[in-house]
Amino acid sequence: MTNSRRDFIKKTSMAGVATYIGALGMSAKSYGRIIGANERVSVGVLGFSDRFKDALLPSFLDGYKTTNFDIIGVSDIWKKRREEGQGILKQKLDHDITAYRNNDELLANKDIDAVFIATSDFQHAMHTIEAVKAGRDSYTEKPLAETMEDNRAVLKAVKDTGKIVQIGSQRRSGVNYKAANDFIRGGKFGPIVMVELTWNVNQPGRWRRPALVEQLKEEDTDWKRFLINRPYEPFNARKHLEYRLFWPYSSGIPGQWMSHQIDTVHWFSGLAHPRSVSANGGIYVWKDGRQNADTLTAVFDYGPADDLSTGFQVLFTSRQTNAEGDVKEIYYSNGGTMNLDTNKISPDGGLNEKMAAAMGMKANLLPQISLNELAEKVSTEASTGGDTLTKAHVRNWMDCVRSRKQPNAPVEAGYNHSIAVIMANAAYRTGQKVTFNEKTQEVMAGDKIFKY
Repeated sequence: MTNSRRDFIKKTSMAGVATYIGALGMSAKSYGRIIGANERVSVGVLGFSDRFKDALLPSFLDGYKTTNFDIIGVSDIWKKRREEGQGILKQKLDHDITAYRNNDELLANKDIDAVFIATSDFQHAMHTIEAVKAGRDSYTEKPLAETMEDNRAVLKAVKDTGKIVQIGSQRRSGVNYKAANDFIRGGKFGPIVMVELTWNVNQPGRWRRPALVEQLKEEDTDWKRFLINRPYEPFNARKHLEYRLFWPYSSGIPGQWMSHQIDTVHWFSGLAHPRSVSANGGIYVWKDGRQNADTLTAVFDYGPADDLSTGFQVLFTSRQTNAEGDVKEIYYSNGGTMNLDTNKISPDGGLNEKMAAAMGMKANLLPQISLNELAEKVSTEASTGGDTLTKAHVRNWMDCVRSRKQPNAPVEAGYNHSIAVIMANAAYRTGQKVTFNEKTQEVMAGDKIFKY
């Protein structure tokens, strides 16, 4: 739709709907942000990364026709990926795609209504700020931020602009996770007493791109734009393409994997962030020049900041050196267990009659329940499949771009998971017990603010 046609529709329609929007209890400003049901939503892609190509693009293609969305442009600072993105998108969507050298050029196109952001971890916050200040809604991959400075800045920008931002924490669009949240928040589970989170792989090539590294030349990219607000250092092709191995471009394990699982802790408990974190780990096996751990264990203390007598512990473990255990999320209460790997609630570990009677108490045992049965129209595949979760999450974002309702994973969810990520990273790097200063919104390692 051309700008002139948009202007005509806006001027002629707004004059005739004042009574209608008043009846809806909406201001003219709020109504003006709603994209018409018959108006196509044009999307730009900021960063043609593997995450976008392999997960977000298929999810978008799954529903873009029925929702009347389209992708019309792609930006990437590396010439190779920019041209690759242009070619793949043109083939998938069957129309021309404009390629832009950087985000500024893409955001200058006023026909673009919204963007996907799947750039490097440390860039997500700043790129989201640029997008919302330019008037665009955004689907922003996690982690939202790797420093509190970036985290506070992106939260403020999104809140100030009122744009729709979906954080890529796709568990929030999973029906089994929604059922788990309802069960816990509804009081049926009882107070959480412990959470065990596990994310293991055995993949020496994980996050490495040796073939691509050989192809990346400084003259074909924009190294200064890549660094954004990180300290300057000479061009390094590995840090450009294998950024998840290097700090301060990524925290590695916390930002990539822990951010997903710790987000469910915040969601289910209603708590925004940990009270404290301790962590250790190291580079025990993959001696490939990386700076981020291949093995990490973090222990979190959660609970009200003003009441240290209540709360629970979260144990997160991850190793890239042995895959036994894979990915698990297990919640414990005094009455039993919720296992999000099997999608089962059970009385396992609950207070049985014998142990309760010894203390003059009543037994406390949860029933045997399937989370799949609690959720409407759900199968095991639909509950746990990563691709299915992403499809549902992208669709939720697209629906919210039109309705202006808050998406399943709003910016606050990203802000909170970023606090936990930054705390875990700080604890690992300093070897200290890390806390969060509620007043200043800073991560504290001892009496010092953690930055890099």
